[in-house]
Amino acid sequence: MSYPGYPPSGGYPPQAGGYPPQAGGYPPQAGGYPPQAGGYPPQASGYPPQAGGYPPQAAGYPPQPGAYPPQAGGYPPQAGGYPPQASGYPTQAGGYPPQAGGYPPQQAGGYPSIPPAQGGGMPQGYPGGPAPCPPQGYPGGPAPGQQPMPGYPGGAPAPNPSMPGYGGGAPATPHSPAINRGYRGAIKDHPGADPLRDVEVLRKAMKGFGTDESAIIELLGSRTSKQRVPMVAAYKTTYGKDLFHDLKSELTGSFEKLAIAMLQTPAKFDASELKEAISGAGTDEACLIEILSSRSNAEIREINQIYKHEYGKTLEDSISNDTSGHFRRLLVSLCQGNRDEREQVDINMAKQDAQKLYAAGENKVGTDESQFNAILCARSKPHLRAVFHEYQQMCGRDIVKSICREMSGDVEDGMVAVVKCIRNTPEYFAERLHKAMAGAGTKDRTLIRVMVTRSEVDMLDIRQVYQQTYGKSLYTAISGDTSGDYKKMLLKLCGGSD
Repeated sequence: MSYPGYPPSGGYPPQAGGYPPQAGGYPPQAGGYPPQAGGYPPQASGYPPQAGGYPPQAAGYPPQPGAYPPQAGGYPPQAGGYPPQASGYPTQAGGYPPQAGGYPPQQAGGYPSIPPAQGGGMPQGYPGGPAPCPPQGYPGGPAPGQQPMPGYPGGAPAPNPSMPGYGGGAPATPHSPAINRGYRGAIKDHPGADPLRDVEVLRKAMKGFGTDESAIIELLGSRTSKQRVPMVAAYKTTYGKDLFHDLKSELTGSFEKLAIAMLQTPAKFDASELKEAISGAGTDEACLIEILSSRSNAEIREINQIYKHEYGKTLEDSISNDTSGHFRRLLVSLCQGNRDEREQVDINMAKQDAQKLYAAGENKVGTDESQFNAILCARSKPHLRAVFHEYQQMCGRDIVKSICREMSGDVEDGMVAVVKCIRNTPEYFAERLHKAMAGAGTKDRTLIRVMVTRSEVDMLDIRQVYQQTYGKSLYTAISGDTSGDYKKMLLKLCGGSD
């Protein structure tokens, strides 16, 4: 049987006005493609019936001297090639004929000869021929025999319903991973740094009467953490003395604290800062949130190990004994170091989490803090950034403003800090630095901690945000709020003015 619009069995009948019959070409083939069940429906204005191969067409290309000779069983001589070429490559036997510097003008009528498709007929995509078949699964229609996928245009509706006033139906397209822009720290490895030679400089700077602070600033300020930390062991190996003890005896004030901080491993310094935040005069809740919300899972686990080794109790126990309520639950969740760290984002899941946050706060009487805790402490940071965006789109209010409306006290400050740190980390630390230097007095512990811990992470981004937000460079702010050797060392960590 045959379908309407397709030729009857036996091939295409001859067509007048096409290509002339060619000697030595492909022999006529009996029958083209056999009819297939379940194919594409007949298309109007398709190919007229053809007898295997190209139909004869009038007005092809004129004959060309020097074309290929006829080959038995191959392609016949083609009328119309390239004319001879002057001052070109020499003609090679069996190669291409000489060319006359470009394509000759095409004459009216006919397309250049191209090999016929197998089984006769014109290849798909040829002008005037049948359009290529669309790929299966193309948006706009399901593949034959398949059900429509939810979220695609023309498909089934998305499985999760929209909240009131929320525009749903967006395709479940994952976010692309964050682009790695390279190293964003201000301090880079010093080439050829040797801890044994470096400790000689330190010893010479501290030996005898007085101290050469400039030599200490120049040395510590031009080494990365992994180049500074080995100096502690090298100093004891070389001179039999403790470097921390000698520095404390030679330096004073904030400059001493800054130098000591720079010679500790990042995890040990964080552990000591958490200990001071918990056991000092009052609890420094902002310090606890800053460290626990900005460090990776591996860094938090290392902090836990060092804290237990140095202070004889777990960080979780210390937090539990010094805090209470939902704020304690927030800190205990963060100190587990079990946050999802996948980079891919499922938009549908982000919308669901945004709906849960809305239902737990703005859309109910009272606030379900545990729902905020579960999402903010367990989800990946890229996912949470998508959640915050979807929340804004859904209810027309920023997530920070919603938290401030629904919560109060330490838990409000903690939740807001977690959101700010995750949403834009450089902006969060720029604000921390600004607050540390604003007003009467300087919060030197915060200033030292942020400058030391971010100098090799994202200091360049923090400087950029600081300039844009506060109208002056971080370098200028530090210069105006600190003095002496302390200022010089901080400016080394800053890395320059913007």
